[in-house]
This record gives sequence, C-alpha cells and structure tokens, in this order.
Amino acid sequence: MAAKRPVSNLLALAVLSYLSQRPMHPYELARTLRENGDERSIKFSHGSLYMVVQQLARAGLIAEQETSRAGQRPERTVYALTEAGRTEFREYPQFIAALSLIAALPPSEVLPLLRQRLGRLAAEQAATRDLIDRYLAEGVPGLFLVEEDYRLAMLTAEADFVTRFIGQITDPAAGWGRGWAEFHGEPAPPAG
Repeated sequence: MAAKRPVSNLLALAVLSYLSQRPMHPYELARTLRENGDERSIKFSHGSLYMVVQQLARAGLIAEQETSRAGQRPERTVYALTEAGRTEFREYPQFIAALSLIAALPPSEVLPLLRQRLGRLAAEQAATRDLIDRYLAEGVPGLFLVEEDYRLAMLTAEADFVTRFIGQITDPAAGWGRGWAEFHGEPAPPAG
C-alpha cells in the first residue's frame, strides 16, 4: 500500500503555493485565497484553513517564522515554506490540481517539468499501443481491450494538451510566458 501523502487536498496545496511566494500568517492566506478567487474551487473556512496550516506544520512542510502582536489584536504567527514543503509542492501527484496553481512557479521551472511529463506520456502511449497491438495479434477481440483503448485516448489527449500549453508559454508574440516570467523576475522563456 502506498504511503499517505502529507498534502491530500487542494486547500493544503494552495497554502503551499502561496507560501512558496512569501511567508504569511493564516489570516493573510485566507485573504489571498479570496482575492485570487480560489474559493470558487476550494471550499474553506477560517477553521479548516487553520487546521490545514497545523497539519502542514506537523508534517514539516511549513514552519513558524515569527509571531507578533499589534496592539489589542491576537498574536499572528507567520509561516514559511520549508525545503520539504517546496519539494512536496513540486511533486504533488494530481496534474489538474497542480495546473490550478502553476503560476506560483516561474516558467523556467514549469517548462522542464512539462517536457518531462510529455516524455513520460509518450512512453506510456507507446507501451499501451504495444499492449493493444500484441493482444489484437493474438486474436483477442477489440471489445476486450476497450479500457486500454480508452487509456490510450486519454494519454493522447493529455499529451496534446501539454504540447499546446508549452506552445502557449513559449510563443514570443502571443504567449503567456513573457508576463509570467516578468512576474517572477525572469527573462521571457525561449521560443519553441
């Protein structure tokens, strides 16, 4: 049985994403989530946010950076991403969830990851195609291979998406890469 991952929900992934930009306290995280419209796809309350922050801290993915108090306000603990948290954020296994927070990384880090994914998809496509061809050659009716045919179609669709996405990032005229890179203080990604 696979080990349970420390980050198992979108709220935790969002917290890691925003803390990858700068340290924040939970109230600031909540405000940032709302300002960026994340509450449309990530349901949370102050209680659930504080619970996720505590879980991430126990898992060693974030750490208290400082605690301060202004006037009569309650203490505010600022949290920062740890190296383990940065690794977990980059390796989160759900591609769709990762895409929803991809802008937190600069294009210089995203493009190699997308190209690696494209290589893995190509290998999976080839292996699935070989399996289908082998069974068909052995006389297995296509009806009994429908799940493999579906798997191949989904791999192909994802590879097409990743290819288009890379193009959208690297197109020097109309691509997203220039503004995205500037936001992260980097030069525009190379064309192609």
